Amino acid sequence: MVRRVIPLLISGLISTLAVSCLPSGIGGGEYRYAANEIKLSSVDQLYRFLTYTEKRYPLVSAHRGGPAPGFPENALETFVNSSRHQPIIIEFDVRMTKDSVLVLMHDETLNRTTNGTGKLAELEFSALKKLRLKDPDGKVTTYRIPTLDQALQWGAGKVIFTVDVKRGVPYSAVIDAIRRNQAQPYSVVITYNADQAAAVHQLAPDLMISASMRSPDDLVRLSDRSIPDNRLVAFVGTSEVSPAIYEFLHGHGMLCILGTTGNLDKQAAVRGDTVYTNLIARGADILSTDRPQEAGKALNAYRKAHKLTSTFIK
Repeated sequence: MVRRVIPLLISGLISTLAVSCLPSGIGGGEYRYAANEIKLSSVDQLYRFLTYTEKRYPLVSAHRGGPAPGFPENALETFVNSSRHQPIIIEFDVRMTKDSVLVLMHDETLNRTTNGTGKLAELEFSALKKLRLKDPDGKVTTYRIPTLDQALQWGAGKVIFTVDVKRGVPYSAVIDAIRRNQAQPYSVVITYNADQAAAVHQLAPDLMISASMRSPDDLVRLSDRSIPDNRLVAFVGTSEVSPAIYEFLHGHGMLCILGTTGNLDKQAAVRGDTVYTNLIARGADILSTDRPQEAGKALNAYRKAHKLTSTFIK
């Protein structure tokens, strides 16, 4: 009897270990992968991870953190939910309160995303702490407006952040927060023109910058402002650029972020999620999307098919 039980126990243990290495969505349950954290401990590692090679590791960027039913945009709980499913970049927005506290919020007003009203910049943080965030369906949750410090502290060893600094927020204040929380190894500051990129680079030459680039002239303007290629990630917009532009930017070692929010996400919802893998095959490296789970599944299939791995994904 004992001889029969021991092999069964060993067999069960092997099966359990094998299943733990697979997406939990296989055979039911939710979509999740065992290796779902981006482990970066230095700025040099971030440079290496975000430098283009033919074996680059395509990623999803969750726009506003990846809101979903029950999970509001720009909420820590939403970041946790998105990062459970896959290695991911989290994009979020930063605004400043009347008493100069940096918080995560996209809109100028509180009406759409919280149970409060009025302009965020006209309220002190003590008032914001009493509010609750709404999910995409307008349902009030138990979640609160997070501070930038809270987000940066949570993200260490888990994700990469792309930080969208909203109008009126000083870059210097955001950079101080990144340094205060030692978040340089996993933070990228979003800029929308060469002057903004130059301002960030002057304040923090070590930080990675996301800069808008849809033509060689855009890179020339950045180079004229003495911003090195290895500090840049190229945001190519919300529609595809030509293969020649992808090739040009890749030739400078830059990964290309393509925003699929809007038309491209709608196309994928109608035509199927192979839309996402086709975008990667044609030259995009990071997809900034409102459908992070669907895009993530597609990109995981692409990475498996092309045997793409990274020592920084654990």
